[in-house]
Amino acid sequence: MRSDRNEKWREELRSRLAPKERTAIPRARMAELDPKWRVNCSLEVNEGLSLEQAVLEATRCLDCPDPGCIKGCPVHNDIPGFIKHVENRDFQGAMEILNKTTVLPAVCGRVCPQEKQCEASCIYNKMKKEPVSIGSLERYVADYERNVGKVSEIQCEATPLPFKVAVIGSGPSGLSFAGDMRRRGYQVTVFEALHLFGGVLKYGIPEFCLPNHVVDSEIDKLKRIGVEFVKDCFVGKSISYEDLHKMGYKGIYVATGAGKPRLMGIPGENLPGVMTANEYLIRLNLLGTEAIGRNTRSLKEKYVAVIGGGNTAIDAVRYARRAGAEKAMIIYRRGMEEMPARAEEIRHAVEEGVEFHTLCNPIEYIGDENGFLKSMIVQKMELGEPDESGRRSPVAIPGATEEITVDIVVVSVGYLPNPPESLPMVDMTRQGGIVVDENSMKSSASAIYAGGDIVRGPATVILAMGDGRKAAKAMSEAFDKAMQQINL
Repeated sequence: MRSDRNEKWREELRSRLAPKERTAIPRARMAELDPKWRVNCSLEVNEGLSLEQAVLEATRCLDCPDPGCIKGCPVHNDIPGFIKHVENRDFQGAMEILNKTTVLPAVCGRVCPQEKQCEASCIYNKMKKEPVSIGSLERYVADYERNVGKVSEIQCEATPLPFKVAVIGSGPSGLSFAGDMRRRGYQVTVFEALHLFGGVLKYGIPEFCLPNHVVDSEIDKLKRIGVEFVKDCFVGKSISYEDLHKMGYKGIYVATGAGKPRLMGIPGENLPGVMTANEYLIRLNLLGTEAIGRNTRSLKEKYVAVIGGGNTAIDAVRYARRAGAEKAMIIYRRGMEEMPARAEEIRHAVEEGVEFHTLCNPIEYIGDENGFLKSMIVQKMELGEPDESGRRSPVAIPGATEEITVDIVVVSVGYLPNPPESLPMVDMTRQGGIVVDENSMKSSASAIYAGGDIVRGPATVILAMGDGRKAAKAMSEAFDKAMQQINL
């Protein structure tokens, strides 16, 4: 539900400056750690806006009567509502607005592709000006609350409801669903197979992009409102779905993500030193850099190549720089302009000394006399006609190959859904994803809903959260209907 832009204080705020004065204010730029220094640590690169920067950036917002930014946000945050509170220096009020629609504002403010969603729909784009920095402001509000200690709790229904709900997976989709269901008064338990909560937020995104303490803080807010978390519990193996029903759970939301690697099927892919991005990032994020040494070889002073051009690939190659790699390379079969990673992430990688070998595709990995990876053969490419997505398809240049020395290769060319174990009566895709109704996120099984990467394949944090919110609304409505029938 949107806040009222016609409240007296909002009208007075708009009257302080004419639209031309607001649009003349340049977009704020947050400070960043120096590249030469940050490659030697895991500290967060972006340092956030200052208070005065945040207030001035919020002043740029025109408080549109029909804001496109809300329509561009998958969870439909009341963006002008929280931003006007920032302009008014009421940061707790801004947080209260965000709490109505999102449980991960500090996360989304950091890793969501605002440039393709809310900011892409900002009115400033039509004026050929840079959009309001919505992500930076969302991050500022969440960080202000955490750092100052004036916590604005998520508001829940006072009367608890008689339905218990189980969430399988503690990634962004599961957390979003859990928060919305608890907000409505349901008893919610989140089951996580690993020993840390947060899913891809913890094991798939490095600390220099998203610090673990930020994720922990968001999860703690859910714990405070009564969401129960159970770790080291692999639903389908540790306990079955039938066990959940016996335990009294009337609804199940499956949010197990997409961590099954997609390999390329080329010679030498099984050599020691070749690994998937998921394996690599889990080792580094959860076990520490020494895990690479135990399982293959240390990254220190090695040549590391990451295959792919998405955000995960960029995260992986930047991590290699921080882990001591002498050379860190991106191998990508299209050009820089076609690279799907966020522009900011690519810029950071360039600043940090990452080499980009574009229009190249690996076709063979070569081992040394001891069986360890020593090099790879890449096929030189050129861009041909656009494919079904509109991107120009890479085409091999006959006879144009190159051998590149490399000690470790990280393959990041996509993932497949993690197929749920022993999930009864649920229709699945050939790739192992769960088939759902797009409007409700309900599967073919009674009271089993699903969302996030297990449904749509690898996607963004905010899209996964949008699925969670949609599923919570649909499941709650189904429970309400059931209750009405009982009362009749």
